[in-house]
Amino acid sequence: MDKTELSVLARNVAKGRWFVVFICFLIMSLAGGTYIFGIYSEAIKTVLGYDQETITTLGFFKDLGGNVGIVSGLINEVAPPWVVLGIGAIMNITGYLMIWLSVTQRIAKPKTWQMYLYICIGANSQTFANTGALVTCVKNFPHSRGSVLGILKGFVGLSGAIFTQIYHAIYGQDDRGIILLLGILPSALSLLVMLIVRPTKAVTEKNELKRFYNFLYIALFLAGFLMVMIVVENRVKSFPQSGYQIVAALAILFLLSNLAIVVKAEMDKMKLPNWVSENSEKTNVQENRQSELTDMGINGVDKEEPKSVKSQLKKIFKGPARGNDFTIPQALVSVDMIILFSAATCGIGATLTAIDNMGQIGSALSYTPVNISTFVSLISIWSFLGRVVAGFLSEFLLQKYKFPRSLMFTIVLLMGCVGHVFIAFALPGSLYVASIAIGFSFGAQWPILLAVISELFGLKYYATLYNFGAAASPLGSYLLSVRVAGALYDKEARKQNFSESLLQAALAPAPAHNKLTCVGHECFRLSFIIMTVVTLFGALISGILVFRTRKFYRSDIYAKFRVEPVKSEGEDTDS
Repeated sequence: MDKTELSVLARNVAKGRWFVVFICFLIMSLAGGTYIFGIYSEAIKTVLGYDQETITTLGFFKDLGGNVGIVSGLINEVAPPWVVLGIGAIMNITGYLMIWLSVTQRIAKPKTWQMYLYICIGANSQTFANTGALVTCVKNFPHSRGSVLGILKGFVGLSGAIFTQIYHAIYGQDDRGIILLLGILPSALSLLVMLIVRPTKAVTEKNELKRFYNFLYIALFLAGFLMVMIVVENRVKSFPQSGYQIVAALAILFLLSNLAIVVKAEMDKMKLPNWVSENSEKTNVQENRQSELTDMGINGVDKEEPKSVKSQLKKIFKGPARGNDFTIPQALVSVDMIILFSAATCGIGATLTAIDNMGQIGSALSYTPVNISTFVSLISIWSFLGRVVAGFLSEFLLQKYKFPRSLMFTIVLLMGCVGHVFIAFALPGSLYVASIAIGFSFGAQWPILLAVISELFGLKYYATLYNFGAAASPLGSYLLSVRVAGALYDKEARKQNFSESLLQAALAPAPAHNKLTCVGHECFRLSFIIMTVVTLFGALISGILVFRTRKFYRSDIYAKFRVEPVKSEGEDTDS
């Protein structure tokens, strides 16, 4: 290429939608700070003198902030993506910086409600990053929205492992340093690239899906590399900080290598400047017209509003057939939604309980801080694999064999039970197996849950229903982590501390300390037996949904979205 062609290529890359999705990969790879709470929660507990119930309540507010994205969604409706990303960056640095100042005792010890507020603000910034990146990319790639959502959500799941490596590379074993890193790094990246993330013209492009598979292969290599290095780091007695720096640098290089696919995509377009068909515009017109007709009556005119109160209530709450567009009230009172939401509350709530308490579980079982960060990294990696595998595999099985996605959700819940059992019985090395099972189950539940909601209740009000489904996460976390695991841990800790106090009083009259610390497998045994039972219950009621939707999934559920392509001269039909 001569200088002119290189200049044109650079300009096309900078303005193209492929570069936007690459930047969104980077944003999402640092947007999963809520998943590494287990690394720094012990520092908060020790420095601020919290009991386990307070820590689990802090975890609940973290989950609440990280999963309630209604505000970011409403802002995104009326403002460009850079505004959403900018607000998220400010919230992120504000929330986590205040936590870091508290833990490093640079400010006076905050009240517990202030800490709840700080972590809720910091975690809520994640929803702004998700909204700004995800929604923009789906609009830019409407014909590959499943692949876009799967891989972007996958990078969120992988971000915990990436963050852990960067944290060790910079701070070594200082678990307070990661809080500052959580505040600075994602915020700096979002502010740096927020003007790049923007809607672009959506066109049907040759080999579009193939390029997303190439992105996926790089992500899988990155996940495999991180998993191998985590095992090595854990096996080596004293893994040097320089080793972490090398691993972190290689992980960043893996992320940046996605840029090669972006450049190749723009080079291909330059070689075939007229390959883009007019079909995309025609298809969009047809889709918009179909949407307009859906909003109107069956015959193309608005139906007359029923006059009786009974008829009006029936219209408000009685939904259409599955797969059609439900209104928000119709969906929320639907038996299908109640079952799905209840199953998700059980499954996601139980896995979040394990994730948020991993630091305390590891400490109770006498694992080292390096071991604990290993467990958190394993959860992150397997959460990524769960999201990717569940998204692509459930779609393949549905399209090829009419395999109900609701049945896949039931299977994923049962996988989570394996992890809970391993924690409950605390066998040697059990947390390694538990981290893998729980990470995969937690990650896999999300794309399946959100896909089932879109399939059963339609896409017209999907943004609101999506956020309603996500609310199962903080609800389950509060009920199971705060009210069950936290309370039972403190009860066992008081029992142990009471016995220790009696022994100290008998040997010496010095006053006993009041810090609630529990040691041994008894600390979480009963809690995770309960988690196992609750998850089994979730799988059972999910099975009811499988039975109710079996005929629906046997039909061609995507038939109404299928539009026959209008082939242009020279266009490759495999696009």
